Amino acid sequence: MPPFVTAAGRYALAPDLALTRVGYGAMQLAGPHVFGPPADRDAALAVLREVVALGINHIDTSDFYGPHITNQLIREALHPYGADLHLVTKVGARRDAQGGWPHARSPAELRQAVLDNLRNLGLETLDVVNLRIGGFNRPEPGSLAAPFTALAELQQQGRIRHLGLSTVSAEQIAEAQTIAPVVCVQNFYNIANRQDDALIDQLAAQNIAYVPYFPLGGFTPLQSATLSAVAGRLETTPLAVALAWLLQRAANILLIPGTSSVAHLRANVAAAGLQLSAADVQELDGVGGVR
Repeated sequence: MPPFVTAAGRYALAPDLALTRVGYGAMQLAGPHVFGPPADRDAALAVLREVVALGINHIDTSDFYGPHITNQLIREALHPYGADLHLVTKVGARRDAQGGWPHARSPAELRQAVLDNLRNLGLETLDVVNLRIGGFNRPEPGSLAAPFTALAELQQQGRIRHLGLSTVSAEQIAEAQTIAPVVCVQNFYNIANRQDDALIDQLAAQNIAYVPYFPLGGFTPLQSATLSAVAGRLETTPLAVALAWLLQRAANILLIPGTSSVAHLRANVAAAGLQLSAADVQELDGVGGVR
């Protein structure tokens, strides 16, 4: 077993689903702006195979990446999948001809999205499907009862094992839980964007995983003198420190940093073995305004 697996451990979303806390986000495998094919298909396939070689059993994807391209790459690189590999996907949006991300939450759209994910991944059942509700990086107010009920019906039909949510508020999570169990929440969060601090603790008390997207800042990487200072003392990179901080922030946090480079993938995995002292954490907490 690779060292990082024992260092960072696994988190059990359900009795039949334990994920390595360091996962892999496959969004960047598609072309520019997550649209079209990658510039180097062989390199994309190599990254996916390295993910498995490193002992990562948690790949986050969606059929609207590309669209379809990322899931097709995953199938080409890794199918037939090992019993311990788990693919987590999301629905609730689509890609338009201009490369936009309009909502797609009607029951018919959600059913088609699930079927598209199944077909392009080469699966009969999806391990986890996250319903995306909010916008790019924050929740949007409103009820999610209708779309979440549609996914719960697909779960009852055996198309989906477990359900999660993406870009949602605490109130929306509570509403979803009246319909079906929620095993994970995927929201925008990192060392500089701490709006979900209370929510993370609430979810931890319920044994629900919290999966921050854009853990390294997104399309604009995190920039902080404090982050750089701590990284310098530890002789590592600021991004490695940012990932290590997330792993130490709460035991229910799972990481899905994305990359299209084998070297960057290995660097992200190495961050799982980085131990921050209490003084380091206190100093880093100031980056997000927490002291």
